Amino acid sequence: MTALCALILLSCFMLKSSCTTDTINNTIFLKDPETIISKNNNFALGFFSPENSTKRYLGIWYHKPSVRDVIWVANKNKPLNDSPGILRISKDGNLEVQDNRNKILWSSNVSGLEGFDSPTAQIQDSGNLVLQSGGEILWQSFDHPTDSFLPNMKLSVTKSKNQKKALQSWKSPSDPSDGRFTAGIDTFSLPQLVIWDGDYPRWRSGPWNGNILIGVQFNFADFINAQLVVSNDKEGTITATYFYPNKSLLSTYMLNAEGIFTQIWWDDKTQKWEVEWQVPATECDIYGKCGAFGTCNSQQPTICQCLKGFQPKNISEWSNGNWSNGCLRTTNLQCEKRKGTDDGFLRLKMMKVPDNAEWRLGLNQDACRSQCLNNCSCLAYAYDNGVGCMTWSTSLIDVQEFSVGGVDLYLRLAHSELGINNKKKKVLAAVMGSIIGTMLIAVLLFFLWRQRAHQEDDKKRKEDNFMTSDDKKSNVKFEEIPLFKFETLAAATNNFHESNKLGRGGFGSVYKGKLEDGQEIAVKRLSRASTQGQEEFMNEVKVISKLQHRNLVRLLGCFVDEQEKMLVYEYMPNKSLDAILFVAKKQKNLDWKTRFNIIEGICRGLKYLHRDSRLRIIHRDLKASNILLDEELSPKISDFGMARIFGGDQDEANTRRVVGTYGYMSPEYAMEGLFSEKSDVFSFGVLLLEILSGKRNSIFSDEEHSWSLIGYAWKLWNEKNIMSLIDPELSEESEPGQEENIMRCAHVGLLCVQEFATDRPNVPTVISMLNGEISDLPYPKKPGFAHITQDITSSQHNFSTNYVSITDISGR
Repeated sequence: MTALCALILLSCFMLKSSCTTDTINNTIFLKDPETIISKNNNFALGFFSPENSTKRYLGIWYHKPSVRDVIWVANKNKPLNDSPGILRISKDGNLEVQDNRNKILWSSNVSGLEGFDSPTAQIQDSGNLVLQSGGEILWQSFDHPTDSFLPNMKLSVTKSKNQKKALQSWKSPSDPSDGRFTAGIDTFSLPQLVIWDGDYPRWRSGPWNGNILIGVQFNFADFINAQLVVSNDKEGTITATYFYPNKSLLSTYMLNAEGIFTQIWWDDKTQKWEVEWQVPATECDIYGKCGAFGTCNSQQPTICQCLKGFQPKNISEWSNGNWSNGCLRTTNLQCEKRKGTDDGFLRLKMMKVPDNAEWRLGLNQDACRSQCLNNCSCLAYAYDNGVGCMTWSTSLIDVQEFSVGGVDLYLRLAHSELGINNKKKKVLAAVMGSIIGTMLIAVLLFFLWRQRAHQEDDKKRKEDNFMTSDDKKSNVKFEEIPLFKFETLAAATNNFHESNKLGRGGFGSVYKGKLEDGQEIAVKRLSRASTQGQEEFMNEVKVISKLQHRNLVRLLGCFVDEQEKMLVYEYMPNKSLDAILFVAKKQKNLDWKTRFNIIEGICRGLKYLHRDSRLRIIHRDLKASNILLDEELSPKISDFGMARIFGGDQDEANTRRVVGTYGYMSPEYAMEGLFSEKSDVFSFGVLLLEILSGKRNSIFSDEEHSWSLIGYAWKLWNEKNIMSLIDPELSEESEPGQEENIMRCAHVGLLCVQEFATDRPNVPTVISMLNGEISDLPYPKKPGFAHITQDITSSQHNFSTNYVSITDISGR
């Protein structure tokens, strides 16, 4: 009976150009010019030629409309030129497009299909071509989009695996091969939709706030009507998809060969496609049209203006309509002069927020403003009820003024710039005050004053009860940091239950917790018996509360009173680097790409500490256990209890109290108490060699020669055998250029651990070396601590699990 059905269907294909079936299998194939149609006649699958072209492609198009609009192409980069095409299921179970000489031009290319019985391919009413067996989907065209975004299709990006499902424009209306434009999700900080022209952004939607894209004007209702959903799973994959309540409506988003992203729908009355929305629609939609610190308004005769407090960088070019160089600040910020924080914020209404927003999790609007004001590198902030707090510390790019929609952007300006606009406001306020009545205002102010004074007294009492005289000298301002209640943290950690304990350090334990809103946190609870942790606790609050970077762990707040001191951090699901790097079963998760991303991320965090933040920070305890990993295995430097702040012109400092971890300390710091950027570079070099080898420096021993890990690497380097140091898990991989990149990293690691600080590169130079921007690397000199000393080796086991050393040294 099965054979008879197959014969009937085969005859149908041979006699007609299309059949009622929507499926092909092992015995039924599709041959040009035949087509198969989805169950409800929505879509067709077959071979076609674009306009003004004789080349043939396998594609999917809308079947109901009278105009053929292709929404997916299989062999887009390998057309059929002089022979009819065939779509069949091959012996290994894959879908294949072949010419009449059996040359394969396209394949679904799924491995391991031999174990599935009789796979079939079906064109569905959603426009999805599905290869399946026994109800299990083996492959689907929705996972491999071309230029169209249909309902239920997903655009996604997995940053940790560098995987992206994005739209790709046709090269031209006559050529469906890969064009210059792509469209998909960008995840630098907050998810947003972006159109790229090659590697450069052409348009962006602004962040997704859980309901809308806040960089798109509110009169764009299509995504809302279409129920756009942006989600983030546990593996760090961000996905965008949309659904239409009216399933009979034919609608799609298409990226054309000119880089225009258009939403179209089929109008049965007019029998044509109608354009509902498209971008870029105006010149202002082009990314960065007005340059840095410029704002664009398509309703104005001159679309580009400098933001308040800025002027054109090149007045001549600006006058001629070339705005790409942007604008410069006219009055320096007071904060930059270190004469106080008299800067303020100018409110700009209904704005498309700049690109590269830094997300500040857990802050309300007041805390968002306060944190930005107290961070000299913060140039602007915005607050949206869905997204929360966003700040910017780099040039404000791609700013646009909307007539409707957008959010309020608060631009940081010098006090003198704000005062110019405030005169009229003050006069108006005085007139309104006299109308409303002096007595009413006086009463209102009195009650507000009493309430504020009561709050300040409570806060002052808490701080005075908590802070020692040394703490007060440190000038930590707790009102700048969100304060948690003890009951809140106790409930979040199940009363600090042992099952919630993540680990224990020299100064106390760390617990995992979950707040009432579902946010996961890590609570660092200072041990009451720890006296050495008092100073470190205050130092960590002072330092990290002023730092914000994606490669630094984020401090969410703290709790302080006479008895307890706790710091609350964002929770890192993958814990610390040492928990994966030095555990054989988990090392398999650290492929070369992941390890290099970790190395780069640590470098970016160090560069921010040393050069880019308002404060110059020397960490002094950089090690694998102080590198935390988020859900995407991106690194975040943590534990700033031992960090020190340098002045603007300070390069080096000396201390009698050496703190840190044996195995990571630089020679000049361990022996003489001298620390600088170069001592952090030494620690980074040790960490880099550990990441490459998968071995812990502090317990590594080459017993024959008493080499440390550093010395062993130096020995292998001189023997031109450095690959013997590398983790065997990496040696099994065979990515192109991988061995060369590993050797470069080992070379850089040895340059970082050279004995004398003057020989070591600084962090910006390290980054250039790692990225290949500096190709001619110097030959490394002998490293410090190449051999294991008896004192250090025998002492290690007397310290905490992190091998922390705190030593007083005598003066020279």
